[in-house]
Amino acid sequence: MVEESKDFTDSAEPVSKSQRKRDAREVRSLAARLIGLPAADLAAIPLDGGLRDEIERARAIRSHSARKRQLQFVAKMLRRERAEDIRAALDSLDESARQLNARQHRSEAWRDHLIEAGDQAIGELIELRRDADAQAIRQLLRNALREKERNKPPAAARSLFRLLRELDESAPLPPAPVR
Repeated sequence: MVEESKDFTDSAEPVSKSQRKRDAREVRSLAARLIGLPAADLAAIPLDGGLRDEIERARAIRSHSARKRQLQFVAKMLRRERAEDIRAALDSLDESARQLNARQHRSEAWRDHLIEAGDQAIGELIELRRDADAQAIRQLLRNALREKERNKPPAAARSLFRLLRELDESAPLPPAPVR
């Protein structure tokens, strides 16, 4: 009988006070992140109606101390929810934002490379991506260089960027060559 009670105490390890505090800070951080999300992103998160209402209420509060109390209340409600699903949805939003950011950077790098290297860079791009419209790229590049010489606003460079971004959306562009 002594052994049975010993097994029981081994399996139910107490959680330290420090660990409980770390867990509470993590849930508060999750609540603050949910409150700070844009409405469109918040709609994509799987939340029950009561929690969603409390998050909306917290967003409307302007008083610092009242907002802090509401944040604590949302965190308390989150402890009862399945936080793994919410974290997975937030991670998915973060990943899509990272992919969009990478796409923007690739398009910018190619635009800058095209403006610096000219026709040679167009040849490199066309060799890598046969589906690229060489004529449109050449025309936009000529206009961008002309605007740059005349110190005009970079309208053609922006159009070139948009064309490269659309090309990247269909299939990711390779990294631009570094000069």
